[in-house]
Amino acid sequence: MNAAICSAIIWGSGQCINKQKLKGLIFFLLQVVFVGLELLSGSINILSGAVSAEPRNAGFFIRGLWGLITLGTIPRESSRQAVYDHSIMLMLGGIIALVALLIFAALWVWNILDAYKTRKALNAGAKQVSSVQYFKALWNSAFEYIMITPGMLLVIFISIVPILFAVLVAFTNYNANFIPPRRLVEWNGFNTFLDIFRIKIWGSTFVQIFIWTIAWAFLATFSSYAFGLLQALIIRSKAVKYRAVWRGIFILPWAVPGLVSMLVFRAMLHSEGAINQLLLSAGIIHEAIPFLSNVFWARLCLVLVNVWLGFPYFMALISGVMTTIPQDMYEAAEIDGANIFQVFRKITLPFIIASTAPQILMSVTFNFNNFNMIYFMTGGGPPNVNFQMAGSTDILISWIFKLTLDQRMYNYASALSIFIFIVIASVSAWNLLRTRAFKED
Repeated sequence: MNAAICSAIIWGSGQCINKQKLKGLIFFLLQVVFVGLELLSGSINILSGAVSAEPRNAGFFIRGLWGLITLGTIPRESSRQAVYDHSIMLMLGGIIALVALLIFAALWVWNILDAYKTRKALNAGAKQVSSVQYFKALWNSAFEYIMITPGMLLVIFISIVPILFAVLVAFTNYNANFIPPRRLVEWNGFNTFLDIFRIKIWGSTFVQIFIWTIAWAFLATFSSYAFGLLQALIIRSKAVKYRAVWRGIFILPWAVPGLVSMLVFRAMLHSEGAINQLLLSAGIIHEAIPFLSNVFWARLCLVLVNVWLGFPYFMALISGVMTTIPQDMYEAAEIDGANIFQVFRKITLPFIIASTAPQILMSVTFNFNNFNMIYFMTGGGPPNVNFQMAGSTDILISWIFKLTLDQRMYNYASALSIFIFIVIASVSAWNLLRTRAFKED
């Protein structure tokens, strides 16, 4: 127990008591890095003896935690002001400091537990293990974890820290009225989430956009899937010759960059675009069809263009699945006198759906966040006066984009992002739990 207590105060001292000096030195150096980072960072110069009680002048960890809790106390009131706070920078720095502190805390606990367990084993009569032997055993037993640790640290600071920042913004009043450093941001709890449902125009906009987002996700997915299935069945038909040529032609929409196709279709569907001009010159219509300025036509065009871009993927996927269906099943059905529709309904379709169900679910989640299609085709339009900063074809993710870039309503955008994350994470987790690989693990 004494070794553990010593290591809790001076890292590595317990290991030295246990006669593992190299290990003790490594833990001590980690403590030196931790303490040195705090003492030598910031505005305090410990070497010169300058000390300040102001938290903003403290070291990395104290300043970071102070900034995360307060989000600053001094706004910038003039361009000549030397000392002021920036709430967003303080929040980001505080998150990084908190994550780093948790990492050092984990190392501190490891240092204590290692000293305690080693001392306990020695008291029980275990053989003395040197530091070199310990690290060799650790390398052999935890090789995989050691190798993934650098990548895990990168994921923490490149992915998890920004996610935490985006989540915390939802609990502040960070918007166009509170832009630091002139006006500091404040914590406001769950008020942002409540406003989305409490303020009528926000609640109405959210509900209608959410309903359209769900409808869009399913329409975009199943229309592409159905058309891809139809093309796969036609190409697999014995009556079709030169199947490879037809398959290559139908793959072309998938091979062309989606952005290029969207911009081309947008130009063609314009009121003065090629499609309207062709229909007018042929006498089929007498006035231009408002493909992109009418709610019904705009949504229909989105679905149809998405079919053009999405069906080749499902066609290729289903074509591959159909090659794995046992031929003896078809032969047995033919002997039993089943017609082509019965064979499709009883054999082909169930087999295809069972094999492609995970891809269907992932496509639904993708279309739920299909920002490119909405932004580059319609820009969220046509405008809707009943919506709060959104258009009639906006989905949640494009609405968030407008709230962030155009309106600077960062807290509302963050709250909606959390909602999207919950929906997408739930569907993805449910899909993962149903996979064979997860069940086998």
